[in-house]
Amino acid sequence: MLRRLTLTAVASLAVLSAAAPAATAVSPLVPLPPLPVLQGDWPTAQDTETRLTVTVSESGNPAADGVFELECGPAGGSHPEAQRACDLLDEAAESGGNPFVATDRNAMCTQQAGGPAAARVQGTWQGEDVDARFSRANGCEISRWNNLVPVLPSAR
Repeated sequence: MLRRLTLTAVASLAVLSAAAPAATAVSPLVPLPPLPVLQGDWPTAQDTETRLTVTVSESGNPAADGVFELECGPAGGSHPEAQRACDLLDEAAESGGNPFVATDRNAMCTQQAGGPAAARVQGTWQGEDVDARFSRANGCEISRWNNLVPVLPSAR
């Protein structure tokens, strides 16, 4: 089997070697089209961009309630702490974590009330769609909220 494969490869190479000079003498060389394997494999700026809409209500701080736009790379938008928020999201990306993942339904959480604060984060983070809701309904949700400060405001 290996011998047949080797003979076929050698014969093909010999035919191509003989045909190549004749083909180039007849017509000029034409550039090859781009390889389809390489198209789309490299991440673009759009793949890693962050654009989020953060909606906060009843945080206990009227200045922190409202709708804020957050853009990273460079930091901007109407978010009051855009640079610090982008830094936190960059750290999460570098560690491989996703700060927008919901709490596991089977998680054992302390039954403590953290107040009526609620938030929703929508948009794109690291090129992935985000639509996450946050509350302070129990210990797990309070921890999840606190881990995302300053993207979300400190709640009272």
